[in-house]
Amino acid sequence: MSMRTPLGMVRGLGSARDGTHHWWMQRVTAISNIPLIIFLIAFVISHLGASRAEVVASVANPFVAILLALTMISVLWHMRLGLQVVIEDYVHGHGTRLAALLANSFFTAALGVAALYAILKMSFGL
Repeated sequence: MSMRTPLGMVRGLGSARDGTHHWWMQRVTAISNIPLIIFLIAFVISHLGASRAEVVASVANPFVAILLALTMISVLWHMRLGLQVVIEDYVHGHGTRLAALLANSFFTAALGVAALYAILKMSFGL
C-alpha cells in the first residue's frame, strides 16, 4: 500500500505535457517551413526547363543538398504532426485510430527515406 496521494501518483503524467510539446513542434516546423519552402520554390523556378544533368549538378552543391534535405524533413515532420491531430480528433474507433496513426508514421517515414535517398544520390552524383 502506498502512502502517496492520488495526485502524487499521477503528477507528471497525462496529456498536459505531451499536448504542449506537440503544439510547439507544429509551430516550430511551420516557422522553419517558411524560408525552406521559399528556397524550394526559388530552386524549382530557377531550374524550369533545365536538363537532368544541370539539376544534378546543382544538387551536388552541399549547401543546396542540405537545404533540400532540411526542407523535406521539416515539411514531412509538420505533415505528420498535422495529420496526427486530425486522426486523433476525427477517427473514433480505438483500433482504427491506432492503425491510422501507424500508417501516418510509416507513410511519412517512407516518403522521408525516399526523398533523402534521392537527394543523397544526386548530391554524390550516383
